[in-house]
Amino acid sequence: MLLLPLLLEATLLRLASGSHHPFYNGFYYNHIMNDKGNGQDKVVYFNGAKLVVETPKDPVYSSNGANVTLPCHYHYEPDMEAKRKIRIKWSKLRDDYTKEQDVLVAIGKTYLAFGDFRGRAHLHQANRREASLVVSDVRLQDDGKYRCEVIDGLEDESNVVDLRLKGVVFPYQPPRGQYRLNFHEAERVCQEQGAILATFYQLFQAWSEGLDWCNAGWLADGTVHYPIRLPRKPCGGLHLAPGIRSYGPRHRHQHRFDAFCFSSALKGEVFYLDHPAGMTLEEAKQSCQDVGAEIARVGQLYSAWKFLGLDRCDAGWLADGSVRYPIAKPRANCGPAEPGVRSFGFPSKGRFGVYCYKER
Repeated sequence: MLLLPLLLEATLLRLASGSHHPFYNGFYYNHIMNDKGNGQDKVVYFNGAKLVVETPKDPVYSSNGANVTLPCHYHYEPDMEAKRKIRIKWSKLRDDYTKEQDVLVAIGKTYLAFGDFRGRAHLHQANRREASLVVSDVRLQDDGKYRCEVIDGLEDESNVVDLRLKGVVFPYQPPRGQYRLNFHEAERVCQEQGAILATFYQLFQAWSEGLDWCNAGWLADGTVHYPIRLPRKPCGGLHLAPGIRSYGPRHRHQHRFDAFCFSSALKGEVFYLDHPAGMTLEEAKQSCQDVGAEIARVGQLYSAWKFLGLDRCDAGWLADGSVRYPIAKPRANCGPAEPGVRSFGFPSKGRFGVYCYKER
């Protein structure tokens, strides 16, 4: 673990020790005294090569549990060979670019990954001047923008890769009713349902695919929005165009709304179990355990409906105590004319089937 800091320190010492004479860092430097000899400071001219970092312009798509490579390559214009080991740094950016999360730093073939990326991130350097990042076992929170930074001496260039997870956004409110969640509670309930709070981009994508919901919900950046496809009086008015309605940033402790959660593809499968007399919630949980599974969470049911085409016109318990069923092909006696996950809310009584989840 001490090797990388020592290498970094050695690099900085080389730069410092070479400051008294012309040095090379991707540019040629020539120190020229002022022609008039009037005692003014030296003027530095340079000519040489420009460091260029290239990443894909289009997003890179992946899904929960998969492995993904974020491409990054660099070169010089005009072409030349670097005279020192290149330092490579990967960071994860916020959507507004105001803050970075360290992912990985490397010098030569020595690298160090940080935080949640430790043990999951490494460089792919199969080709000359490649600095691609490999992330294994992709997680929901990995969705976002990544900066690939290449440092050659004092020359520092970077570019951005956009990693997007294929997923589904769903509105969520807890058993106690509408508009009961502050921001931190919204984060928690999404996690409990196998999801995370959605980003604005994810909500916008869901809206473009047909999501229409009149209740306002928290997003990951602490803002509150709701998506409207069909304008109507209770949802901002009849005369507003379709779009994402915004309440802007809200107080994360004091204000209360619903939540928009985001879930990605599953590592396993969701399936339905029934009993001739139906089951209570506790009996439903036990039935899933009896077949080596667990009662499914809301995010898992939405993911199975979205990515596996789960279509079942039978109401079943879920882990949060709600009763729902997924419809991929709308038909008579199975709810509205649009595909979706139907909900019976949180019944305090009643006997139903159950949706179970089992990892492959």
